[in-house]
Amino acid sequence: MEKKKEHEIRTGCDRGLCRAAIGRQDRQLNTYDWLADVPGNAESTDLVEVQFKHTRKGYYHNVNNLPLKKGDIVAVEASPGHDIGVVTLTGRLVKLQLKKANLKSDDEIKRVYRMARQIDMDKYREAKAREHETMIESREIAKGLGLKMKIGDVEYQGDGQKAIFYYIADERVDFRQLIKDLAAAFHVRIEMKQIGARQEAGRIGGTGPCGRELCCATWMKNFVSVSTSAARFQDISLNPQKLAGMCAKLKCCLNYEVDDYIEHGRRLPNRDIVLQTQDADYYLFKTDILAGLLTYSTDKRLAANLETISGERAKEVIEMNKRGEKPESLQPDDEQKEQKPNADLLADGDIHRFDKAKKKKKKKPAPKDGTAAKAPREGAADKAPKDKAPREKAPKAPRDGAPAKAPKPAGKQPRPQQDKTPQAKDNEPKE
Repeated sequence: MEKKKEHEIRTGCDRGLCRAAIGRQDRQLNTYDWLADVPGNAESTDLVEVQFKHTRKGYYHNVNNLPLKKGDIVAVEASPGHDIGVVTLTGRLVKLQLKKANLKSDDEIKRVYRMARQIDMDKYREAKAREHETMIESREIAKGLGLKMKIGDVEYQGDGQKAIFYYIADERVDFRQLIKDLAAAFHVRIEMKQIGARQEAGRIGGTGPCGRELCCATWMKNFVSVSTSAARFQDISLNPQKLAGMCAKLKCCLNYEVDDYIEHGRRLPNRDIVLQTQDADYYLFKTDILAGLLTYSTDKRLAANLETISGERAKEVIEMNKRGEKPESLQPDDEQKEQKPNADLLADGDIHRFDKAKKKKKKKPAPKDGTAAKAPREGAADKAPKDKAPREKAPKAPRDGAPAKAPKPAGKQPRPQQDKTPQAKDNEPKE
């Protein structure tokens, strides 16, 4: 009889319920290992996924049967020397990841040497400390050679024997002389890798306009071409500022739902068809593709007498128009449009709601019988109303040499009336 395999019962983080097994990590292109808590998953294959700087990943054989788990730092085979990386995936899902990487031959898959030691980590940190200075100097060398390229990033191998230069170029670049100058300047083996604008955005990382991390930095590996037709199918305004992503290219998420929009759009009638009724002709104003609703207007350019109907109702009206019939309205007979009364927002309001309430003055109680009124204080003079006399202005002194003006009499005097009769002209003899 065959012996039953005995598996240890895992609890807590050993079952893969913590960040070391299946949680979100601090590295890009994270893979959710939903088989981490399945017994015997790690022993099903000796393949492991190791990630290096940014989005560079590699797949290796665990020939020494090391107890590797997600988050372990290991030393792996490289040419030449060795490299230092972090284990990001183990178990059966690694085989599925190999299909995406198109690694068919076993010769392309290298080995895991050992767990990283302290000496390995010291060399690794020394090599990483030189990356920024190397990138600045390499840009100056490329500029001196007159090459139309941009060196976006530099990655040193874990042992410092090799450096990978990532560059962006619109045209083909002859960098044979550049490799010689870089090797003479840094005394390491040089490898050049060309990347696109989307790969550069994925390596740098960031947050998209949706508020989440960039897809190219979290899970997307294969980039599919995106065109403006995807925005037209979804009725998105062709605004280049809104359609462009962090890489200045069209957003990859435009392709996520375009298939659903195309499928639902086939169920709707053509946009150029005019619906005819007994009252007027209706033109398509806007479309809700996923809900299957069409809004028609009596004017081609303006929103006038809008009517919202379903796609099936629109097809019924089109068939009626083909037979020469015109319905009374676009709405079905059993669903007449209810006219809602205009809501008066101030119907229940009071026009005095903002007026300040006047405080009523409290009246003093009247003196009781037998009590005398309060006498005025000693020394307090009786306050009598003062008559305000008008102030008289003193005449101004005349200037030197100027005649003095007579003071104006008090009060207003009537103006003398002019004689309105025409004056007789003197009869003078004419010469």
